[in-house]
Amino acid sequence: MLHRSLGVDGPRVSALCLGAMTFGTTVDERTATAILDRFTEAGGTFIDTANNYACWAPGGTGHESEELLGRWTARRRNRDRLVLATKAGARPVPGLPYPEHLEGLSAPALRSAAEGSLRRLGTDRIDLYYAHVTDPGTPVEETMGAFAGLVADGKVTALGCSNHRAADLAAANDLADARGWPGYRCVQQRHSHLQPRPGADLGIQRHADRALLTYLADRPDLTLLAYSPLLGGSYTRPDRPLPEEYRWPGTEARLAALAEVAEETGATVNQVVLAWLLGHPVPTVPVIGAGSVAQLEESLAALDLTLDPDQRHRLDTAGS
Repeated sequence: MLHRSLGVDGPRVSALCLGAMTFGTTVDERTATAILDRFTEAGGTFIDTANNYACWAPGGTGHESEELLGRWTARRRNRDRLVLATKAGARPVPGLPYPEHLEGLSAPALRSAAEGSLRRLGTDRIDLYYAHVTDPGTPVEETMGAFAGLVADGKVTALGCSNHRAADLAAANDLADARGWPGYRCVQQRHSHLQPRPGADLGIQRHADRALLTYLADRPDLTLLAYSPLLGGSYTRPDRPLPEEYRWPGTEARLAALAEVAEETGATVNQVVLAWLLGHPVPTVPVIGAGSVAQLEESLAALDLTLDPDQRHRLDTAGS
């Protein structure tokens, strides 16, 4: 397994991050355990979850993923070999419509969320703690001050944000620098070879748009975590049609370029997408999902795929 640092001096993590969003809900505990075991056997160390995964699944409460990970690390006694990431801010408010009403990023909400995640994960620290979504109702100074307090207390090691615009990330880090507080080391955003059409409504999710990629390109101390890199199986599975937001004129040319490079390399389209992300000029760690060990194995094999400069150029410029 390849490894890289989150930023210039952040924790060392595996080059692929295993997303545990569906573990304990649509992926049962036995299957999730097999996936986790295989990921760590292959050298994987970086695992991602949140305090609301997966509250939208039938019967889900949002506690399932963290609780399953806590049970698994206790059985395997491997906590100190892992980098565990979780998130706060997007948990539903009981009795109110979701996702219109979320717990948010106030100081009390963050303190309560952190204690809950620590308990469910069965750990004394969160290695990487994300602001899951923006919270327009809370001043950024309150949010960053609360995060700084969690770091000072030893409950959190490093900070990240997710579903934030470049301007949101810049404002938070500029304030943290001015106050002498820890800032965000990374941003987790939707990102894949296919891009949504301009102006597409992704709800509370945000993708890595040109503004964010430009901002990150000038800051080697920040890392991009690319979630939904395989678009939920839409690249290869007939039963998972491409989301409507990704259907626009540039898509067909990019799909054709992916198919061409896959044929040249003997790799799958999914592996080409992951290899393209791994070699991105902006330091990028794909957050891969898996519903089976076989799906995980396909993603792990992307680590052995190197795209040559011509292939990368064709992938980069297709549809532009």
